[in-house]
Amino acid sequence: MRGAVLRSVDGLIEVRDDVETVGPGPGEVLIRTGAAGVCHSDLSAMRGGLPQPMPAILGHEAAGEVIAAGEGVTGLAPGDRVIASWLPPCGACSSCRRGQPHLCSVHMMTAFTRPRFRLGDTPVFGMAGCGAFAERMVVPADGAVKIAGDVPFEVAALIGCGVMTGVGAVINTARVEPGATVAVVGCGGVGISVIQGARLSGAAVIAAIDTHEAKHEVARRFGATHAAHPDALPDLAAQATGGEGFDYAFEVVGLPQTIRTAWSAARRGGLVVIVGAGRADATVEFTPFELLFDGKQMAASLYGSADVRRDYHRLLGLWRAGRLDLEGMITRRITLDDVPGALEALGSGEVVRQVVSYG
Repeated sequence: MRGAVLRSVDGLIEVRDDVETVGPGPGEVLIRTGAAGVCHSDLSAMRGGLPQPMPAILGHEAAGEVIAAGEGVTGLAPGDRVIASWLPPCGACSSCRRGQPHLCSVHMMTAFTRPRFRLGDTPVFGMAGCGAFAERMVVPADGAVKIAGDVPFEVAALIGCGVMTGVGAVINTARVEPGATVAVVGCGGVGISVIQGARLSGAAVIAAIDTHEAKHEVARRFGATHAAHPDALPDLAAQATGGEGFDYAFEVVGLPQTIRTAWSAARRGGLVVIVGAGRADATVEFTPFELLFDGKQMAASLYGSADVRRDYHRLLGLWRAGRLDLEGMITRRITLDDVPGALEALGSGEVVRQVVSYG
């Protein structure tokens, strides 16, 4: 089968015709990939910002059709349409039992130790246990959430990472209330999803903050009431909040300077939500005085604090009702051969989501 193989960090991606899947073993399913979104986390893994064993097939935002199920799998059968979750809950660990399935690390650890593909005699890992830039992939059955047969693969794929992360940060982590003021720092695919989540929650002010001017109009199209360059944020806060600052500030980039921007945007007593996945060796500095006397709170939102078994269907319900625009987020539809160029385009500010269609 065909797959886009990355042999080393900062290496070149090579689309090969001789990639094979490993499995499915017990508790796993083999999926024919229907569509895969190109996420900035793929680029971060490619450049070493996120840990990823090599060689690897990137891609973790995907949907497809079950081809085969391994021993012990129940509830899934060939022909079922599924969304692949890169962070599936095992249902039995302490995090799952205490109602925090997004913190389950059981399958995540397996992703770092069990290759999902091979190229000749060389084992190849799938990013985050997936590897969606291949025509087929093997994932844990816990990470394949069955959906209705009429949901287009490209719509379902977006829910698998970016939309779940962004909307979930608003409705699950922050629980934004109607009438609130919201700032979103970073307006890529996940940031646009945060903006949509804030709109769904009834926020009165939604300020899109990004260095790329081209993203400002896009953000308005998805629900932002204001848009500005970070340098103009103080003036915008004065205009939109009377100088008080925003009730909620979402950071969706993962850089120290953008985290500080989000912190500065929040009002005293406001909530700063960290959504962006930053490097493990980056640091952000705060003084003890500001941490105490500003009264602000900071919350991490890993994967939108999602319970994928519940939340994927909630998001699909909003999409069916016309309240969550997924098709409009797709900037480009591409083929597997276009993946290297699509990853390069992520830094241009010209795309919201690029989707690999497998036909």
